[in-house]
Amino acid sequence: MPLQLPVDCLDEILEYLEENYLTLHSCLLVNRLWCEIAVRILWRNVWNFQYNIDNSYRTHVPLAIISTLISCLPNESKDLLNKNGIFISTPTSKSPLFNYPSFTKVLSINKFNTMVHYVLKDKKSVTSLSLDYNKHLIEQEIIKMFMNQITSLKKLKYHGNNSHFTYFPGAKDCLTNLSELCCDSEVESHFFYRLSQICRNLQLLSIEFRNIVSNGLVELISKQNNLKCLNLFSYRTIAGKRSIKTVLTNLFNPLINKLKMDEGIDITNSFFTNLRELDLSFEHKTSFQELENVIFSNLQILKIKHSKDEIFLIKFFENNGNNLKELIMDGIEGSLGLSIAKFCPNLLKISSILTDDGLATLKIIFNNCQYLESIEIWYDFLSSQSSEKEILEVVVKYSPKNFYELKLYEMSSVLLPEDLESFFKSWKNRIPKKSLNFLINIRNKFLNKNNKPLGVSKEIMRVIEKYKKLGIVVPKIPY
Repeated sequence: MPLQLPVDCLDEILEYLEENYLTLHSCLLVNRLWCEIAVRILWRNVWNFQYNIDNSYRTHVPLAIISTLISCLPNESKDLLNKNGIFISTPTSKSPLFNYPSFTKVLSINKFNTMVHYVLKDKKSVTSLSLDYNKHLIEQEIIKMFMNQITSLKKLKYHGNNSHFTYFPGAKDCLTNLSELCCDSEVESHFFYRLSQICRNLQLLSIEFRNIVSNGLVELISKQNNLKCLNLFSYRTIAGKRSIKTVLTNLFNPLINKLKMDEGIDITNSFFTNLRELDLSFEHKTSFQELENVIFSNLQILKIKHSKDEIFLIKFFENNGNNLKELIMDGIEGSLGLSIAKFCPNLLKISSILTDDGLATLKIIFNNCQYLESIEIWYDFLSSQSSEKEILEVVVKYSPKNFYELKLYEMSSVLLPEDLESFFKSWKNRIPKKSLNFLINIRNKFLNKNNKPLGVSKEIMRVIEKYKKLGIVVPKIPY
Protein backbone atom coordinates (compact mmCIF):
# COMPACT_ATOMS: atom_id res chain seq x y z
CA MET A 1 0.00 0.00 0.00
CA PRO A 2 1.53 3.36 -1.04
CA LEU A 3 2.42 5.82 1.73
CA GLN A 4 0.33 8.97 2.00
CA LEU A 5 1.68 12.33 3.12
CA PRO A 6 0.02 13.74 6.25
CA VAL A 7 -2.65 16.30 5.40
CA ASP A 8 -0.85 19.21 7.08
CA CYS A 9 2.40 18.43 5.20
CA LEU A 10 0.61 18.16 1.87
CA ASP A 11 -1.25 21.39 2.58
CA GLU A 12 2.00 23.23 3.29
CA ILE A 13 3.65 21.84 0.14
CA LEU A 14 0.77 22.85 -2.14
CA GLU A 15 0.72 26.34 -0.63
CA TYR A 16 4.04 26.94 -2.37
CA LEU A 17 2.20 26.50 -5.67
CA GLU A 18 -0.26 29.29 -4.91
CA GLU A 19 0.76 31.33 -7.96
CA ASN A 20 1.58 28.37 -10.21
CA TYR A 21 -1.94 27.83 -11.47
CA LEU A 22 -1.23 25.20 -14.11
CA THR A 23 0.62 22.92 -11.71
CA LEU A 24 -1.99 23.52 -9.04
CA HIS A 25 -4.71 22.61 -11.51
CA SER A 26 -2.89 19.34 -12.26
CA CYS A 27 -2.89 18.53 -8.53
CA LEU A 28 -6.70 18.39 -8.68
CA LEU A 29 -6.42 15.17 -10.68
CA VAL A 30 -4.14 13.18 -8.33
CA ASN A 31 -6.72 11.92 -5.82
CA ARG A 32 -9.54 13.13 -3.59
CA LEU A 33 -7.26 14.44 -0.82
CA TRP A 34 -5.04 16.38 -3.22
CA CYS A 35 -8.13 17.75 -4.91
CA GLU A 36 -9.67 18.97 -1.63
CA ILE A 37 -6.50 20.86 -0.70
CA ALA A 38 -5.62 22.19 -4.17
CA VAL A 39 -9.11 23.44 -5.00
CA ARG A 40 -9.15 25.77 -1.96
CA ILE A 41 -5.83 27.30 -2.98
CA LEU A 42 -6.74 27.53 -6.67
CA TRP A 43 -10.03 29.33 -6.03
CA ARG A 44 -8.54 31.68 -3.45
CA ASN A 45 -7.66 34.03 -6.34
CA VAL A 46 -8.87 32.31 -9.48
CA TRP A 47 -8.89 35.59 -11.44
CA ASN A 48 -5.13 35.43 -11.94
CA PHE A 49 -5.36 32.20 -13.91
CA GLN A 50 -3.63 33.33 -17.09
CA TYR A 51 -5.50 33.40 -20.37
CA ASN A 52 -5.47 35.43 -23.55
CA ILE A 53 -8.76 36.28 -25.23
CA ASP A 54 -6.98 37.59 -28.35
CA ASN A 55 -5.97 34.12 -29.52
CA SER A 56 -6.65 30.46 -28.85
CA TYR A 57 -4.26 30.21 -25.91
CA ARG A 58 -6.28 28.99 -22.93
CA THR A 59 -9.46 30.73 -24.07
CA HIS A 60 -11.41 27.97 -22.28
CA VAL A 61 -10.47 29.46 -18.90
CA PRO A 62 -13.16 32.20 -18.69
CA LEU A 63 -15.90 29.76 -19.71
CA ALA A 64 -14.67 27.13 -17.24
CA ILE A 65 -14.69 29.63 -14.36
CA ILE A 66 -18.04 31.25 -15.19
CA SER A 67 -19.81 27.95 -15.89
CA THR A 68 -18.52 26.52 -12.59
CA LEU A 69 -19.80 29.57 -10.73
CA ILE A 70 -23.20 29.28 -12.43
CA SER A 71 -23.40 25.63 -11.34
CA CYS A 72 -23.02 26.85 -7.72
CA LEU A 73 -25.86 29.38 -7.95
CA PRO A 74 -28.99 28.79 -5.87
CA ASN A 75 -31.97 27.46 -7.82
CA GLU A 76 -33.82 30.79 -7.81
CA SER A 77 -30.85 32.48 -9.52
CA LYS A 78 -30.58 29.69 -12.11
CA ASP A 79 -34.32 30.01 -12.78
CA LEU A 80 -33.97 33.77 -13.27
CA LEU A 81 -31.22 33.27 -15.84
CA ASN A 82 -33.18 30.56 -17.65
CA LYS A 83 -36.33 32.72 -17.78
CA ASN A 84 -34.27 35.40 -19.51
CA GLY A 85 -32.95 32.95 -22.07
CA ILE A 86 -29.46 32.72 -20.60
CA PHE A 87 -28.22 29.16 -20.96
CA ILE A 88 -24.56 28.45 -20.21
CA SER A 89 -23.60 24.80 -19.96
CA THR A 90 -22.19 23.72 -16.60
CA PRO A 91 -19.43 21.14 -16.01
CA THR A 92 -21.97 18.57 -14.80
CA SER A 93 -25.71 18.26 -14.40
CA LYS A 94 -25.17 17.12 -10.81
CA SER A 95 -24.46 19.40 -7.87
CA PRO A 96 -20.84 20.61 -7.83
CA LEU A 97 -18.36 18.73 -5.64
CA PHE A 98 -17.39 21.89 -3.76
CA ASN A 99 -18.84 25.25 -2.84
CA TYR A 100 -16.23 27.04 -4.96
CA PRO A 101 -17.28 30.66 -4.18
CA SER A 102 -16.71 30.07 -0.45
CA PHE A 103 -12.99 29.52 -1.09
CA THR A 104 -12.58 33.00 -2.58
CA LYS A 105 -10.34 35.41 -0.67
CA VAL A 106 -9.57 37.81 -3.55
CA LEU A 107 -12.36 39.26 -5.65
CA SER A 108 -11.50 41.21 -8.78
CA ILE A 109 -14.87 42.43 -9.98
CA ASN A 110 -13.50 43.95 -13.19
CA LYS A 111 -11.70 40.76 -14.22
CA PHE A 112 -14.86 38.84 -13.41
CA ASN A 113 -16.91 41.23 -15.58
CA THR A 114 -14.43 40.81 -18.44
CA MET A 115 -14.79 37.04 -18.25
CA VAL A 116 -18.59 37.24 -18.35
CA HIS A 117 -18.45 39.54 -21.38
CA TYR A 118 -16.08 37.16 -23.16
CA VAL A 119 -18.32 34.15 -22.48
CA LEU A 120 -21.46 35.91 -23.75
CA LYS A 121 -20.21 37.91 -26.72
CA ASP A 122 -19.90 34.99 -29.16
CA LYS A 123 -23.16 33.30 -28.24
CA LYS A 124 -25.51 33.29 -31.23
CA SER A 125 -28.57 33.72 -29.02
CA VAL A 126 -27.22 36.97 -27.58
CA THR A 127 -27.84 40.13 -29.63
CA SER A 128 -25.99 43.40 -29.20
CA LEU A 129 -29.11 44.78 -27.50
CA SER A 130 -29.38 41.93 -25.00
CA LEU A 131 -25.66 41.53 -24.30
CA ASP A 132 -25.46 44.25 -21.64
CA TYR A 133 -28.67 43.13 -19.96
CA ASN A 134 -27.70 39.46 -19.88
CA LYS A 135 -24.24 40.37 -18.66
CA HIS A 136 -25.78 42.45 -15.87
CA LEU A 137 -28.02 39.58 -14.75
CA ILE A 138 -25.18 37.05 -14.59
CA GLU A 139 -22.89 39.46 -12.77
CA GLN A 140 -25.59 40.41 -10.28
CA GLU A 141 -26.53 36.84 -9.39
CA ILE A 142 -22.95 35.58 -9.07
CA ILE A 143 -21.74 38.57 -7.04
CA LYS A 144 -24.82 38.18 -4.83
CA MET A 145 -23.68 34.59 -4.29
CA PHE A 146 -20.14 35.75 -3.49
CA MET A 147 -21.40 38.18 -0.85
CA ASN A 148 -23.50 35.43 0.71
CA GLN A 149 -20.94 32.61 0.56
CA ILE A 150 -17.59 34.29 1.26
CA THR A 151 -17.19 34.40 5.03
CA SER A 152 -14.23 36.79 5.05
CA LEU A 153 -12.95 38.46 1.88
CA LYS A 154 -9.35 39.68 2.16
CA LYS A 155 -8.81 41.68 -1.05
CA LEU A 156 -11.25 43.55 -3.29
CA LYS A 157 -10.46 45.12 -6.66
CA TYR A 158 -13.23 47.33 -7.95
CA HIS A 159 -13.28 50.01 -10.64
CA GLY A 160 -16.80 50.71 -11.73
CA ASN A 161 -20.14 52.43 -11.20
CA ASN A 162 -22.40 49.62 -10.04
CA SER A 163 -21.50 49.26 -6.39
CA HIS A 164 -24.87 48.18 -4.98
CA PHE A 165 -23.33 44.78 -4.21
CA THR A 166 -22.20 46.21 -0.84
CA TYR A 167 -25.88 46.06 0.20
CA PHE A 168 -26.46 42.44 -0.84
CA PRO A 169 -27.36 39.93 1.93
CA GLY A 170 -24.18 38.77 3.63
CA ALA A 171 -22.07 41.68 2.32
CA LYS A 172 -21.44 43.04 5.79
CA ASP A 173 -19.93 39.79 7.06
CA CYS A 174 -18.08 39.28 3.76
CA LEU A 175 -16.41 42.72 3.77
CA THR A 176 -15.90 43.41 7.48
CA ASN A 177 -12.38 41.95 7.59
CA LEU A 178 -11.27 43.28 4.21
CA SER A 179 -7.54 44.06 4.38
CA GLU A 180 -6.83 45.32 0.83
CA LEU A 181 -8.88 47.57 -1.46
CA CYS A 182 -7.95 48.66 -4.99
CA CYS A 183 -10.30 51.16 -6.62
CA ASP A 184 -10.48 54.47 -8.49
CA SER A 185 -11.58 57.86 -7.22
CA GLU A 186 -14.67 58.01 -9.45
CA VAL A 187 -16.47 55.14 -7.71
CA GLU A 188 -19.77 56.38 -6.29
CA SER A 189 -19.62 58.03 -2.88
CA HIS A 190 -22.12 55.62 -1.33
CA PHE A 191 -19.67 52.77 -2.01
CA PHE A 192 -17.02 54.47 0.12
CA TYR A 193 -19.55 55.53 2.76
CA ARG A 194 -20.90 51.98 2.98
CA LEU A 195 -17.40 50.51 3.33
CA SER A 196 -16.47 53.09 5.97
CA GLN A 197 -19.42 51.79 8.03
CA ILE A 198 -18.61 48.08 7.84
CA CYS A 199 -14.88 47.91 7.07
CA ARG A 200 -12.45 49.50 9.54
CA ASN A 201 -9.38 47.26 9.21
CA LEU A 202 -7.94 47.96 5.78
CA GLN A 203 -4.17 47.57 5.75
CA LEU A 204 -3.59 48.54 2.12
CA LEU A 205 -5.54 51.04 0.02
CA SER A 206 -4.65 51.58 -3.63
CA ILE A 207 -6.41 54.45 -5.44
CA GLU A 208 -6.21 55.45 -9.09
CA PHE A 209 -7.20 59.11 -9.25
CA ARG A 210 -9.25 60.27 -12.19
CA ASN A 211 -11.03 63.54 -12.93
CA ILE A 212 -13.60 63.11 -10.16
CA VAL A 213 -13.09 62.31 -6.50
CA SER A 214 -16.02 60.80 -4.63
CA ASN A 215 -16.88 62.60 -1.41
CA GLY A 216 -16.75 59.38 0.60
CA LEU A 217 -13.09 58.62 -0.12
CA VAL A 218 -11.64 60.75 2.68
CA GLU A 219 -14.31 59.36 5.01
CA LEU A 220 -13.22 55.80 4.22
CA ILE A 221 -9.53 56.53 4.84
CA SER A 222 -10.13 58.45 8.05
CA LYS A 223 -12.21 55.59 9.54
CA GLN A 224 -9.45 52.97 9.15
CA ASN A 225 -7.84 51.68 12.35
CA ASN A 226 -5.02 49.68 10.80
CA LEU A 227 -4.10 51.36 7.50
CA LYS A 228 -0.39 50.83 6.87
CA CYS A 229 0.06 51.22 3.12
CA LEU A 230 -1.36 53.84 0.74
CA ASN A 231 -0.84 53.67 -3.04
CA LEU A 232 -1.74 56.82 -5.01
CA PHE A 233 -1.71 56.98 -8.81
CA SER A 234 -2.84 59.82 -11.05
CA TYR A 235 -4.51 58.88 -14.32
CA ARG A 236 -2.09 61.01 -16.35
CA THR A 237 -4.38 64.02 -16.14
CA ILE A 238 -3.95 67.40 -14.48
CA ALA A 239 -7.38 66.98 -12.90
CA GLY A 240 -6.28 63.64 -11.46
CA LYS A 241 -3.25 65.24 -9.82
CA ARG A 242 -5.38 68.05 -8.39
CA SER A 243 -7.89 65.57 -7.01
CA ILE A 244 -5.13 63.72 -5.16
CA LYS A 245 -4.01 66.97 -3.55
CA THR A 246 -7.60 67.65 -2.51
CA VAL A 247 -7.81 64.32 -0.72
CA LEU A 248 -4.42 64.65 0.97
CA THR A 249 -5.21 68.14 2.21
CA ASN A 250 -8.20 66.78 4.12
CA LEU A 251 -6.63 63.51 5.16
CA PHE A 252 -5.13 62.55 8.47
CA ASN A 253 -4.11 58.98 9.27
CA PRO A 254 -0.86 58.76 11.26
CA LEU A 255 -0.78 54.94 11.02
CA ILE A 256 0.32 55.01 7.37
CA ASN A 257 3.97 53.95 7.16
CA LYS A 258 4.22 52.94 3.51
CA LEU A 259 3.41 55.26 0.61
CA LYS A 260 3.63 54.52 -3.10
CA MET A 261 2.85 57.25 -5.60
CA ASP A 262 3.63 58.76 -8.97
CA GLU A 263 4.57 62.30 -9.95
CA GLY A 264 2.70 65.48 -9.23
CA ILE A 265 1.50 64.50 -5.77
CA ASP A 266 2.12 66.82 -2.85
CA ILE A 267 2.98 64.76 0.23
CA THR A 268 4.36 67.56 2.36
CA ASN A 269 1.51 67.03 4.84
CA SER A 270 2.95 66.54 8.30
CA PHE A 271 1.20 63.23 8.99
CA PHE A 272 3.38 61.51 6.37
CA THR A 273 6.45 62.00 8.55
CA ASN A 274 5.73 58.56 10.06
CA LEU A 275 6.58 56.84 6.79
CA ARG A 276 8.89 53.81 6.92
CA GLU A 277 8.78 53.15 3.16
CA LEU A 278 8.45 55.61 0.27
CA ASP A 279 8.04 54.36 -3.30
CA LEU A 280 8.20 57.11 -5.96
CA SER A 281 7.83 57.06 -9.72
CA PHE A 282 8.73 60.43 -11.28
CA GLU A 283 9.43 61.63 -14.80
CA HIS A 284 9.72 65.39 -14.46
CA LYS A 285 12.15 67.53 -12.49
CA THR A 286 9.46 69.53 -10.75
CA SER A 287 8.23 66.38 -9.01
CA PHE A 288 11.08 65.73 -6.61
CA GLN A 289 11.64 69.41 -5.94
CA GLU A 290 8.57 69.33 -3.69
CA LEU A 291 10.30 66.81 -1.43
CA GLU A 292 13.66 68.58 -1.29
CA ASN A 293 13.21 69.88 2.24
CA VAL A 294 10.77 67.31 3.66
CA ILE A 295 12.13 65.32 6.59
CA PHE A 296 10.92 61.79 7.21
CA SER A 297 12.47 60.88 10.53
CA ASN A 298 11.44 57.20 10.35
CA LEU A 299 12.15 56.51 6.67
CA GLN A 300 14.04 53.24 6.13
CA ILE A 301 13.16 52.12 2.58
CA LEU A 302 13.31 54.41 -0.47
CA LYS A 303 12.41 53.33 -4.01
CA ILE A 304 12.80 55.81 -6.88
CA LYS A 305 12.00 55.33 -10.56
CA HIS A 306 12.57 57.69 -13.48
CA SER A 307 14.01 60.53 -11.45
CA LYS A 308 16.77 62.72 -12.91
CA ASP A 309 16.54 65.40 -10.23
CA GLU A 310 20.09 64.94 -8.98
CA ILE A 311 20.32 68.25 -7.10
CA PHE A 312 17.05 67.72 -5.24
CA LEU A 313 17.82 64.07 -4.58
CA ILE A 314 21.14 64.96 -2.98
CA LYS A 315 19.37 67.42 -0.69
CA PHE A 316 16.79 64.77 0.14
CA PHE A 317 19.55 62.29 1.06
CA GLU A 318 21.18 64.93 3.24
CA ASN A 319 17.93 65.33 5.19
CA ASN A 320 16.79 61.69 5.29
CA GLY A 321 19.71 59.42 4.41
CA ASN A 322 21.01 58.56 7.87
CA ASN A 323 18.10 56.23 8.73
CA LEU A 324 17.85 54.58 5.32
CA LYS A 325 18.33 50.81 5.32
CA GLU A 326 17.28 49.99 1.75
CA LEU A 327 17.65 51.99 -1.47
CA ILE A 328 16.27 50.99 -4.87
CA MET A 329 16.70 53.40 -7.79
CA ASP A 330 17.34 53.46 -11.53
CA GLY A 331 20.95 54.61 -11.60
CA ILE A 332 23.59 55.71 -9.10
CA GLU A 333 26.56 57.58 -10.51
CA GLY A 334 28.78 60.65 -10.12
CA SER A 335 27.85 63.15 -7.43
CA LEU A 336 24.70 61.21 -6.61
CA GLY A 337 26.80 58.17 -5.70
CA LEU A 338 29.07 60.34 -3.57
CA SER A 339 26.09 61.81 -1.71
CA ILE A 340 24.66 58.34 -1.02
CA ALA A 341 28.02 57.20 0.34
CA LYS A 342 28.20 60.34 2.51
CA PHE A 343 24.63 60.70 3.76
CA CYS A 344 23.43 57.06 3.82
CA PRO A 345 26.08 55.22 5.87
CA ASN A 346 23.62 52.75 7.42
CA LEU A 347 22.33 51.15 4.22
CA LEU A 348 21.90 47.39 4.33
CA LYS A 349 20.66 46.86 0.76
CA ILE A 350 21.08 48.67 -2.57
CA SER A 351 19.55 47.91 -5.96
CA SER A 352 20.56 49.99 -8.97
CA ILE A 353 21.66 50.09 -12.60
CA LEU A 354 25.41 50.07 -13.22
CA THR A 355 26.19 52.87 -15.72
CA ASP A 356 29.34 54.43 -17.20
CA ASP A 357 31.23 55.20 -13.97
CA GLY A 358 29.59 52.38 -12.06
CA LEU A 359 32.76 50.69 -10.77
CA ALA A 360 34.11 53.87 -9.21
CA THR A 361 30.75 54.55 -7.57
CA LEU A 362 30.54 50.95 -6.37
CA LYS A 363 33.95 51.21 -4.66
CA ILE A 364 33.00 54.45 -2.90
CA ILE A 365 29.71 53.01 -1.64
CA PHE A 366 31.40 49.83 -0.40
CA ASN A 367 34.05 51.87 1.43
CA ASN A 368 31.55 54.19 3.13
CA CYS A 369 28.52 51.96 3.72
CA GLN A 370 30.13 49.51 6.10
CA TYR A 371 26.86 47.86 7.15
CA LEU A 372 25.94 46.90 3.58
CA GLU A 373 24.77 43.29 3.34
CA SER A 374 23.20 42.97 -0.09
CA ILE A 375 23.45 44.55 -3.53
CA GLU A 376 21.46 44.07 -6.73
CA ILE A 377 23.22 45.27 -9.88
CA TRP A 378 21.28 45.77 -13.08
CA TYR A 379 23.84 45.96 -15.87
CA ASP A 380 23.36 48.69 -18.49
CA PHE A 381 24.95 47.34 -21.70
CA LEU A 382 24.64 50.61 -23.56
CA SER A 383 26.32 52.99 -21.11
CA SER A 384 28.57 50.86 -18.89
CA GLN A 385 32.18 50.29 -19.83
CA SER A 386 32.73 47.76 -17.03
CA SER A 387 33.02 44.04 -17.63
CA GLU A 388 31.42 41.31 -15.54
CA LYS A 389 34.91 40.25 -14.40
CA GLU A 390 35.65 43.78 -13.11
CA ILE A 391 32.36 43.91 -11.23
CA LEU A 392 33.12 40.65 -9.44
CA GLU A 393 36.64 41.83 -8.59
CA VAL A 394 35.31 45.02 -7.00
CA VAL A 395 32.73 43.07 -5.00
CA VAL A 396 35.22 40.60 -3.55
CA LYS A 397 37.87 43.26 -2.84
CA TYR A 398 35.83 46.22 -1.53
CA SER A 399 32.56 44.86 -0.10
CA PRO A 400 32.33 45.27 3.72
CA LYS A 401 32.61 42.39 6.18
CA ASN A 402 28.81 42.12 6.66
CA PHE A 403 28.22 41.63 2.93
CA TYR A 404 26.66 38.27 2.01
CA GLU A 405 24.31 38.66 -0.99
CA LEU A 406 25.03 39.50 -4.64
CA LYS A 407 22.39 39.60 -7.36
CA LEU A 408 23.41 40.32 -10.94
CA TYR A 409 20.72 41.00 -13.54
CA GLU A 410 20.94 41.40 -17.32
CA MET A 411 24.56 40.26 -17.46
CA SER A 412 25.86 39.55 -20.97
CA SER A 413 27.04 36.12 -22.08
CA VAL A 414 30.75 37.10 -22.07
CA LEU A 415 31.26 36.09 -18.44
CA LEU A 416 33.83 33.29 -18.52
CA PRO A 417 33.59 30.27 -16.19
CA GLU A 418 37.22 30.78 -15.10
CA ASP A 419 36.45 34.39 -14.09
CA LEU A 420 33.51 33.26 -12.00
CA GLU A 421 35.61 30.50 -10.41
CA SER A 422 38.34 33.00 -9.59
CA PHE A 423 35.72 35.16 -7.86
CA PHE A 424 34.45 32.22 -5.79
CA LYS A 425 38.01 31.24 -4.81
CA SER A 426 38.67 34.77 -3.62
CA TRP A 427 35.40 34.80 -1.71
CA LYS A 428 36.44 31.56 0.01
CA ASN A 429 39.47 33.31 1.47
CA ARG A 430 37.59 36.33 2.82
CA ILE A 431 37.62 37.05 6.53
CA PRO A 432 35.19 36.65 8.17
CA LYS A 433 34.02 33.63 6.18
CA LYS A 434 30.45 33.84 4.94
CA SER A 435 28.51 31.87 2.38
CA LEU A 436 27.49 34.10 -0.53
CA ASN A 437 23.85 34.23 -1.56
CA PHE A 438 24.33 34.43 -5.31
CA LEU A 439 22.01 35.05 -8.22
CA ILE A 440 22.99 35.71 -11.82
CA ASN A 441 20.62 36.35 -14.70
CA ILE A 442 22.35 36.34 -18.08
CA ARG A 443 21.03 37.86 -21.27
CA ASN A 444 22.31 35.59 -24.03
CA LYS A 445 22.31 36.58 -27.68
CA PHE A 446 21.66 32.94 -28.62
CA LEU A 447 18.07 31.71 -28.50
CA ASN A 448 16.60 28.29 -27.80
CA LYS A 449 13.94 26.59 -29.93
CA ASN A 450 11.26 28.74 -28.25
CA ASN A 451 13.10 31.96 -29.19
CA LYS A 452 14.06 32.63 -25.59
CA PRO A 453 17.59 33.45 -24.39
CA LEU A 454 19.64 30.42 -23.46
CA GLY A 455 20.68 32.14 -20.23
CA VAL A 456 23.36 30.69 -17.99
CA SER A 457 25.70 28.29 -19.79
CA LYS A 458 26.35 24.74 -18.61
CA GLU A 459 29.95 25.69 -17.79
CA ILE A 460 28.81 28.54 -15.55
CA MET A 461 26.28 26.22 -13.93
CA ARG A 462 28.98 23.65 -13.20
CA VAL A 463 31.11 26.27 -11.45
CA ILE A 464 28.15 27.39 -9.32
CA GLU A 465 27.24 23.81 -8.40
CA LYS A 466 30.88 23.04 -7.51
CA TYR A 467 31.10 25.89 -5.01
CA LYS A 468 27.61 25.22 -3.75
CA LYS A 469 28.77 21.76 -2.63
CA LEU A 470 31.74 23.37 -0.88
CA GLY A 471 29.34 25.61 1.07
CA ILE A 472 30.83 28.80 -0.41
CA VAL A 473 27.81 29.73 -2.54
CA VAL A 474 24.10 29.56 -1.85
CA PRO A 475 22.51 29.85 -5.33
CA LYS A 476 19.25 31.73 -5.68
CA ILE A 477 16.77 30.78 -8.36
CA PRO A 478 16.89 31.74 -11.17
CA TYR A 479 20.63 31.90 -11.68
